[in-house]
Amino acid sequence: MKSVYIHIPFCKSICSYCDFCKMFYNKKWVHDYLIALKDEIKDQYMGEKIETLYIGGGTPSCLEEKELKYLLELTTLLEKTENLEFTFECNLNDITENLLKLLQEYGVNRLSIGIESFNEQKLILMGRNHIWEDAENKMKLIRKIGFTNVSVDFIYGFPKETKKDLKKDIKQILKLNPDHVSTYSLMIEPHTLLTANKIEPISEDLDSDFYRFLRKILKKHKFHHYEISNFAKETKESKHNLKYWNNEEYYGFGLSASGYIDSIRYTNTKNLTKYLKHEIDGEKELLAPTDIIDYEVMLGLRKVKGIHLETFEKKYGVSLEEAYPIKPLLKSKELKKKNGYIFINPEKLYVMNEILMKLL
Repeated sequence: MKSVYIHIPFCKSICSYCDFCKMFYNKKWVHDYLIALKDEIKDQYMGEKIETLYIGGGTPSCLEEKELKYLLELTTLLEKTENLEFTFECNLNDITENLLKLLQEYGVNRLSIGIESFNEQKLILMGRNHIWEDAENKMKLIRKIGFTNVSVDFIYGFPKETKKDLKKDIKQILKLNPDHVSTYSLMIEPHTLLTANKIEPISEDLDSDFYRFLRKILKKHKFHHYEISNFAKETKESKHNLKYWNNEEYYGFGLSASGYIDSIRYTNTKNLTKYLKHEIDGEKELLAPTDIIDYEVMLGLRKVKGIHLETFEKKYGVSLEEAYPIKPLLKSKELKKKNGYIFINPEKLYVMNEILMKLL
């Protein structure tokens, strides 16, 4: 296990689209939660050197300074490599000089900022309230403090959104000069305000059109498309998320956190009361060897460059082309083969799930 994810479920406000495990900030709960989190880490962590560390949520940046210090102090329990990638998720409105300096003091070297949009109607629908000038000033501060690896999230595919709206929105995102952009089509998930308000998704044709447009404009601005939803400037790919897509093992600490250790994929309890009582276990899946290989294919093909055939065979002792119905999908041009890799045809990325169903 060379990676750690830590989940902080607290938020000062709840976004209408969010289906992650989250709850409103409560000082008493935060105090008890951080103590339980410390106990989980001390109990479960086996002392391996960590190459990537990611603190997400929820909204980790909503914690008060004393709470943040306690949280960041917990990361000193982990052995770290010299080239550690340490990502911390921030809400734009939480970013201050004090916060940035505190994060930097504890080794955070990558920020992930949930901007999502600058379109007024989209922001209202999401329940968010920032403007471009806020983001511009915060980004200037981030660069002044010395952060050189900043990712921003962008959501598209809203009701009544036009390509003109999308173009204006993504151009404003790019004006901030981020190092990494994660793009997500709006999903209407159960148990969210969007579902409660009966918001309908846009058509698949329009969604596909938007996706292709974003790929084109981000490429034009020198972003490398390396995973179905993720684009990075040179050397700025998320090392942590690549651990997931390379089917490598990792710890998940905190409420609802997922991990993958010793052929077991697990998700901690989503019940705060249980977690605070140290009743951490939620769902567990013991993978058979064939399941592990299936995950390798499913996750590996999310990467735009795909799966390296020789590496796959060395890892599992079986040829990818013999183990799965690759040839028909090469013939139909849904898959491509080049330079020793099998990958999804870039023009077919939007229907990736359909292709995976044919394979698995």
